[in-house]
Amino acid sequence: MTAPRSHLALGAFLMQTGHHIAGWRHPDAQADAGGNFAHYVDLARQAEAAKFDAIFISDSVGVRGRNLASLSRTARSDQFEPLTLLSALAAVTERIGLIATASTSFNEPFNIARKFASLDQISGGRAGWNLVTSSGDGEAENFNLSQHIDHGLRYERAAEFHQVVTGLWDSWEDDAFVRDKESGLYFAPEKLHVLNHQGKHFSVRGPLNVARSPQGQPVVVQAGASEAGRDLAARTAEVVFVAHQTFDEARTFYRDIKQRAAAYGRSPDQIRIMPGIFPVVAPTRAEAEDKFEALQSLIPTVVGVALLSQMVSFDLTPYPVDGPLPALPPTNGAKSRQQLMLDLARREGLTIRQTYLRIAGARGHQQVVGSPTDIADLLEAWFRDGGADGFNIMSPVHPVGLTDFITLVLPELRRRGLFRTEYEGRTLREHLGLRRPAHRG
Repeated sequence: MTAPRSHLALGAFLMQTGHHIAGWRHPDAQADAGGNFAHYVDLARQAEAAKFDAIFISDSVGVRGRNLASLSRTARSDQFEPLTLLSALAAVTERIGLIATASTSFNEPFNIARKFASLDQISGGRAGWNLVTSSGDGEAENFNLSQHIDHGLRYERAAEFHQVVTGLWDSWEDDAFVRDKESGLYFAPEKLHVLNHQGKHFSVRGPLNVARSPQGQPVVVQAGASEAGRDLAARTAEVVFVAHQTFDEARTFYRDIKQRAAAYGRSPDQIRIMPGIFPVVAPTRAEAEDKFEALQSLIPTVVGVALLSQMVSFDLTPYPVDGPLPALPPTNGAKSRQQLMLDLARREGLTIRQTYLRIAGARGHQQVVGSPTDIADLLEAWFRDGGADGFNIMSPVHPVGLTDFITLVLPELRRRGLFRTEYEGRTLREHLGLRRPAHRG
């Protein structure tokens, strides 16, 4: 049965030193976070004690950018491989969900199916796969390509990739492994299902050599917001991570995904839409604004321009930083994020500098700077009025930003009856109110 949508879902997006591009320079930041396992243990345990639904680790299979003047001034060049990290965190947590990004562009379905099935077994049913297609040529060049494959083709490939992975996850029925020492029967042969997939992009026999997941299948997350990304999410996703600048955008997207899902014969209530939120919180709004301005003052111009260039998939360094964003050619990169940046700059008449300052923390996600009441008001409005089922919390600086959200905002959300005080289940699906999928024999 589907759990009633009585409270919002919360994920803690654990990006190294935090989501502000200059956050690593903050006096309370863990500057070596990218290679500090103890730091992630602390964050995961904080989020679990606060009863978050999940922690989320994003990924890029390459260093983020080539502008050494900028790259050498950001904390974005060293990070753990996320499945390795989450497998270790599974051993030091008990209930919180564990979601990792893995690209369909630079992996094979069998490997991804096996890794996430293993993580789900290790964690007791807490794994989630954030399915992405990747967008950067820098990543492609690490995998025998001179440039990334076409946007439409990589989404076509991703849809088949998902089909193969979920098929492999059904290789074994729930009770296939009898392990009867007396009879000598280890598994029931009639409960093994060989996939034998033959498609345009993949030929995969199977079966998977990992037993069926404790939660049936790991939860599938998707983060694309282009037309191709929306269609893929409506067909495949159980959770959608997305970036919005306004409530109207959020509500339009929310309705669109739910309607598309219904058109594919899926229950709209079996998709949780969770926009990213970048909260800077303090006991008063004035204090929060001071905290935010202190972070903004740490951004070198070269870093800001490089960040915006990456977001729009176009080199902005030759253009006046205090001039307008130029006309941009269509990108084979992240189309929805490029459009988000253009819409923001055009709507508010922002210069290149003003635009990078606007997205230095939130990367195009909703940014809210204020008191606990201010933050809770926004989350409640989006949740109650059809813009979100929950939120991916993008703390500006780790670990202090997550601590601030937990100690200041969560009590206000709980006072309003918007967030749990205790876990009611043990698996990620139970936390999110998602059904356990039946085996498809």
